[in-house]
Amino acid sequence: MRFPLRRLNREDVEADATGARLARTPAAQNGTPERRLYAGRKLSRARTIADLRAMAHRRLPAFAVEYLEGGSEEEATLSRNLAALASWRLLPRALVDVSRRDQSVALLGRAMPLPFAIAPTGLNGLFWRKADVLLARAAAQAGVPFAQSTMSNDAMEEVAAVPGLRHWWQLYAFGERPIRDALVARAERAGCEALVITVDAQFYGDREWEQRRFAHPGRLTMPSILESALHPHWIATTLSGGMPSFANDVGYVPKDKRGFFDSAFWIRANMDHSLDWNEAARLRALWPRKFLIKGILNANDAERAQRIGADGVVLSNHGGRQLDWTISSLDVLPEARRRVGSQFTLVVDGGMRRGTDVLKALALGANAVFLGRATLYGLAAAGESGVTRAVDIMREEIDRDLGLLGAASVKELDASFLAR
Repeated sequence: MRFPLRRLNREDVEADATGARLARTPAAQNGTPERRLYAGRKLSRARTIADLRAMAHRRLPAFAVEYLEGGSEEEATLSRNLAALASWRLLPRALVDVSRRDQSVALLGRAMPLPFAIAPTGLNGLFWRKADVLLARAAAQAGVPFAQSTMSNDAMEEVAAVPGLRHWWQLYAFGERPIRDALVARAERAGCEALVITVDAQFYGDREWEQRRFAHPGRLTMPSILESALHPHWIATTLSGGMPSFANDVGYVPKDKRGFFDSAFWIRANMDHSLDWNEAARLRALWPRKFLIKGILNANDAERAQRIGADGVVLSNHGGRQLDWTISSLDVLPEARRRVGSQFTLVVDGGMRRGTDVLKALALGANAVFLGRATLYGLAAAGESGVTRAVDIMREEIDRDLGLLGAASVKELDASFLAR
């Protein structure tokens, strides 16, 4: 199969001299009517995820924006995630009673009020102090799962203590086998609902633009350091307690590599390149609760995950940050659903920033979607309240779009609501 490359992001923006964000749109000619994303600090004025993105860009230093946004190599996979969403059009149904609309779904056997969860993302301490706890609190308030990353900056036990949280643990297989087994045992003791093993990151994607921000691994260039000093609000809300650390992993890192950047680069360099299906099956047998495999882009692999006893897979290309020029999760979703049947859990991610994005994924066969950058934009813009605003924006859009689509419930969605 061949897929066209779409280089421009859907929320394609440029900065003017004041730092505001100008959105390109077919409604404008020669700059009128003006389409300007909100980039200030008044959270209530953020109408879209794109507004939260603009707010985050204004608050963060350039190296942190690069880490948040960048993809690998040509960033073609990053482009494909958005192009795949744009390649589907909605087929609304008329004269349907949509006076009541229902977004609830069942995920891993438990009901939740919204059809998305917050994805595992690492190094969130770059965006706000206690970032993983803040993401967990917002998730608990919304009644959706939060998947905490191995590369998170807050201890899993602290996150697990968030009242009402559906806590998942995402595992990177780095170092020797006893390290991952110890992390799995800790996740079990912490009461995590699900273990999510990521299998598409045994090598670190070549994020060239990010690397240009570093003089050498673990050390930012002097221009990056000086530019960061121009962001006092970021410094006050992110570095007030000092540089973050990898609270769950630092004990496994050599003592001379335990600084924030040093430990990140050490873990990346010590991923287990021998990770295979036998090891995945061993971890499945070791873990007593729900088990997901993340980073699947092949329907054959989805079937194989089902055969080793996984409860589901996350169809993902790691947000365009690993292997470049791959397909998107939406590209493989219909075939994966056909192969694994209706009872196997399929979660998808990759560029989900609109309510219509979520509806498209559900119509193609997903049980739910992961929100990654969408909620990180909220976090980077305004901390916990920003994450809550991102969740509220997605909730409001899904509700409105369901009504416009002529569907009273997300459970009604299938491919008949879509056109290529």
